[in-house]
Amino acid sequence: MDDKAKILLVDDREENLIALEAILSSLDQDLVRARTGEQALKALLTDEYAVILLDIVMPGMDGFETARDIKRRKKTRDVPIIFLTAVNSDPDYAFRGYAAGAVDFIAKPFDPWVLRAKVSVFVELYTKNLQLREQALQLREQAAMLRTRLTEPPGETSTLLGAVEEKVTHLLTRAPAELAEDLFELEKRVSELRGALDPDPSSRP
Repeated sequence: MDDKAKILLVDDREENLIALEAILSSLDQDLVRARTGEQALKALLTDEYAVILLDIVMPGMDGFETARDIKRRKKTRDVPIIFLTAVNSDPDYAFRGYAAGAVDFIAKPFDPWVLRAKVSVFVELYTKNLQLREQALQLREQAAMLRTRLTEPPGETSTLLGAVEEKVTHLLTRAPAELAEDLFELEKRVSELRGALDPDPSSRP
């Protein structure tokens, strides 16, 4: 797993992008630029991002339209969007922004501490969710391996199955909503394997 998360910076003004990069550089993450909404959507086709900082007022496709397109796509609809707005922006922007899928707003000029703190929260959430997804994938692979090993000596298979059961239980207490359904299904399949291997609960290790 790549240790660095990608953060998408979307603003048509060079000075704003430079300011964002200067403020966020201390997070030591991968900062990706986009000067238009179209460029942002193209970037999201090929890479996975922890969070998007999106300017509202841009020529052509503005921030609201860009956010709506991001949320329409299954691959990107869960990526958090923080809108960048001017201090004296239209009061209606907040309503339109949340309706378009924003999770927060940051006013220009940026407060470095606030910006870093908000972005770092989403980076941490992204990293933890990525780790959980990888652990869930490993569990699915182990479960598949167990199905092919049921003909082997019961002791070895039961020990491996116990380790899988323990990991599933651990992940279920930490998984985000989007992984919970898959993990419940995995837990069900593991229980079925346990029943096939050891139908007598009293003899389980």
